[in-house]
Amino acid sequence: MGASNMIASNQNRRIRQPAIRIFAQEYSEASLIEEGQGEYDPSFVVTKLGARVNRVMVCGVIDRLQRSESENGPSYSGQIRDPTGSHSFNVAPFQPELHADVEELLVRYESGDRFLMTIVGRARWFESEEGGIFTSLRVEELALTSQEIYKLWLVDTADSTLRRINSYTKSQDCEMELSSYLEFGIPEDLALGIISSRRHYSIFDTEIYRVGVLQAISLATERGSSIDFQSEEVESSNEDQVDSVNIEDLQPRKVILQFLGLKKEDFVDYDSIVSECSRQGISREDAEDAIEYLREVSEEIIEPKFGFYKLI
Repeated sequence: MGASNMIASNQNRRIRQPAIRIFAQEYSEASLIEEGQGEYDPSFVVTKLGARVNRVMVCGVIDRLQRSESENGPSYSGQIRDPTGSHSFNVAPFQPELHADVEELLVRYESGDRFLMTIVGRARWFESEEGGIFTSLRVEELALTSQEIYKLWLVDTADSTLRRINSYTKSQDCEMELSSYLEFGIPEDLALGIISSRRHYSIFDTEIYRVGVLQAISLATERGSSIDFQSEEVESSNEDQVDSVNIEDLQPRKVILQFLGLKKEDFVDYDSIVSECSRQGISREDAEDAIEYLREVSEEIIEPKFGFYKLI
């Protein structure tokens, strides 16, 4: 390959986007997608505060981690929790370089250990039939994290969030043009995202995100404080745990996975899955959302042909 061709090839490659810091609440409430037009153009999830999310660095307590098998190899899905909510993440079969590290974490998780993690990942999403957007992360890097590092991340993320809150608030007095934003002192790296946000989202109170910032700062700066590794679910006595497991088994995703596992057919049609959920007291809407989640986010089921599903 000649030098000129190499230069042209390098210019066409995807530019690696910075990994921004963002709390789970802001990311999970985003519903605006800006998809790149060209092969190497990045896509973004745009939050209400105007963050354009392509890659992120997030931290939190492990809340869920599981492996799924397929003919292409294992995949992994899970959730980590920060003070504002949980991030869903996924490691795909085509990422074998991460599998050994995730397996070590899975062994610890399944033994009952709970720990802090840092994840650098790429934004992912899927859209339900009703038009709802569900966000998640495709893991690029992950590692165990100390409480000290987690608290530093909380402070950095709180600072980044406050910067977006302040810029979004300031934008209310501007015309929705880039030049006007820059004249009002809104940083250039935030201006385009805020313009997109104001055009897409209804007016909202930024106080909901400011509360999350205060929670994070409080946790990070309180002397002698330790991170709560327990799930937000209410703990129960040993006698109550049996009942809680039975109730949890009625949740849509578990019902669907169990139903597909019991069926002898290779493929199970959509109506049969929804009917089984309905028989167990689950609404059609919740069943449909669960099917989409299992197919697009956790990737535990596939749709080999339209309207028919099977376990991976």
